[in-house]
Amino acid sequence: MSPKYDVFLSFRGIDTRANFVSFLYKELERRGIQTFKDDKELQNGQRISPELQRAIEESRFAVVVVSAHYAASSWCLDELVKIMDFVKNGSKTVMPIFYGVDPFHVRRQIGDVAEQFKKHEAREKDPEKVLSWRQALKDLANISGQCSSKWYNDSKLVDATVDGISEKLITFTRLSNGRKIVGIERHMKKLNRLVDLNSKKPVRVIGIWASGGNGRSTLAKHVYQTWCKQFETNCYLGNVKRIFKGRHLAHLHDEFLEKIEGAYLTSRGSLKRQKVLLVADDVYKVEQLDALAEDFTDFGPGSVVVITTQDKQLLISYGIKDVYEVEDLRCEKLCDLRTFAFKKRRDIFAAFESALYEAKDFVTECFGCPSGTSGVYEKLLKEFN
Repeated sequence: MSPKYDVFLSFRGIDTRANFVSFLYKELERRGIQTFKDDKELQNGQRISPELQRAIEESRFAVVVVSAHYAASSWCLDELVKIMDFVKNGSKTVMPIFYGVDPFHVRRQIGDVAEQFKKHEAREKDPEKVLSWRQALKDLANISGQCSSKWYNDSKLVDATVDGISEKLITFTRLSNGRKIVGIERHMKKLNRLVDLNSKKPVRVIGIWASGGNGRSTLAKHVYQTWCKQFETNCYLGNVKRIFKGRHLAHLHDEFLEKIEGAYLTSRGSLKRQKVLLVADDVYKVEQLDALAEDFTDFGPGSVVVITTQDKQLLISYGIKDVYEVEDLRCEKLCDLRTFAFKKRRDIFAAFESALYEAKDFVTECFGCPSGTSGVYEKLLKEFN
């Protein structure tokens, strides 16, 4: 099935909705990473909806925020079972975040986690269901992930998480039908020559023109994800046509401001001191450029605005001189053998990772943490990966 979302967020609302998850979601959206976040809180006994199950299935990555009360929610655990089923068959990548909990406790299901499962066992009539929850949580905790205790504050954890997802998306940039752009690196070299990212000149506006739809948008997203780290502030407006359609121009302006606020900017004047990257994809009216220009004319030195469109005349009439024309933007099927090999490698890594954590837990339980072993497991995982 074609991915509809880049990321599916699984979390316990009472723990993280108003703080960490809200910041994480805002940053993901600001960077143009399509994210599904369900804001409804189900009670025990309620089943996850078919819509929610489809969202899991239609997401490329799953980010699971394991917090203090995550394992107390049968709804969260049902979500997790569904997620881990896809992980096992190789169609999903899961990224755990242990927020305010010890991964060792989650893996061994001791402490608060043990108490939460005792309540499940007393309440749930089907013991097999509880066993499936236990196994899914154990499998998740055997995967290397972020741990909040290792970060000075939540903003650093958010940045590290989104950076990791962004890098993975760059690696796996594909169209929704599982294809990739032919010669993507060749296109990027030409764009890098067209745009000097180290320039201190006033804001520069460049156009990307291609007659195709999905290929152009995929190139726009790849450009954004590749360049964004070189700017103080960045914003991706995907599918401007969809944002604008049937709405007043002010809505486009509001959409931009909402995303740019994720960079903690409080006024338009503060943008003058910022080096900003703005990518606006699928622009089709001059009025849309006018609406955006109200903001990007205030960007600081070195800023770059990228406008993608199917209408070459639009760029000409607006006076955009630096235009990258892509007449041969074609796509190819990913090699089935390469995909198969990747899945096999991932399966081997998952087995190795699980065994390594089991060994770590055994040593910790028997001898504590021996001197000199700090970080050795993480280094082994990094080398193997």
